[in-house]
Amino acid sequence: MQAFLKGSSSQSTKPQKIKAAGPSGEKKQRPIPWVEKYRPKCVDEVAFQEEVVAVLKKSLEGADLPNLLFYGPPGTGKTSTILAAARELYGPELFRQRVLELNASDERGIQVVREKVKNFAQLTVAGSRADGKPCPPFKIIILDEADSMTNAAQAALRRTMEKESRTTRFCLICNYVSRIIEPLTSRCSKFRFRPLANDVQEERLLNICEKENIKYTKEAIQALVKVSDGDLRKAITFLQSVARLNGEKEITESAVIEIAGSLIDEGYAATQVLNQIHDAIIDASLNDKQKSAITDKMAEVDKCLADGADEYLQLMSLCAVIMQQASQSS
Repeated sequence: MQAFLKGSSSQSTKPQKIKAAGPSGEKKQRPIPWVEKYRPKCVDEVAFQEEVVAVLKKSLEGADLPNLLFYGPPGTGKTSTILAAARELYGPELFRQRVLELNASDERGIQVVREKVKNFAQLTVAGSRADGKPCPPFKIIILDEADSMTNAAQAALRRTMEKESRTTRFCLICNYVSRIIEPLTSRCSKFRFRPLANDVQEERLLNICEKENIKYTKEAIQALVKVSDGDLRKAITFLQSVARLNGEKEITESAVIEIAGSLIDEGYAATQVLNQIHDAIIDASLNDKQKSAITDKMAEVDKCLADGADEYLQLMSLCAVIMQQASQSS
């Protein structure tokens, strides 16, 4: 019996054999979305946001950062910029240990601030970079879509930001800075990210086409820039979708328009229609007072749509204002 037990125990203590990977042990590279594949790897690669880049480069030279607040339209490089700066500060080895990235639209309650953010902020930092470069004595917490956080969570974050200022820097990223409470904005250096200029977008898209060996027409690239409306992420996503759909064929303007869904006669989203109405109003033969009244209403409708209002009612309300203003000129 003892021999049996001894035998069984000895078998259980033996290390398990690792299964061989086989002759074709090489792992296949997973396809990466082009948005991630061509995300800036360093601050110098960030496009068009000269003021932010200049400040960050100075901060990186001194290995110190203030608390940051990045705000502006989607797809203008807010998240890419802080991630590129963090990679330059910590290098690839310490990046995962020193940076906590949370999407506040998914986790926006006070419990997240009390648990995840507070616990990470209280950790002490140690270690040095393998390449011998100086490593700053603080961690970075990135809160994406911070304007979705509740007021209670923002108030709790203010206290954490204050207490852990020696070991932690915060970067808040949002689309609407007006939704961030004043005690948070006063503790951060604020930077507005502008929609990317057309020539900057064209340059990036042409660069990607060259690297991916994509055939294209000049009109197709111009259409990508137009439908993206200053959002480089949207432009790159549309480019990848069209390239996958067309295969080896040349990308044309009609293919871009079809994939982007920029035709209004097939029931597209109200925000898409709103953008196209805005372009039409700017070019319309109305006086400045009429245009300002219409665009003011458009801003109100855009806010209501973002808050989940009924699309049909909001568009009808906008059309009523447009008809009212247009009738005054006739």
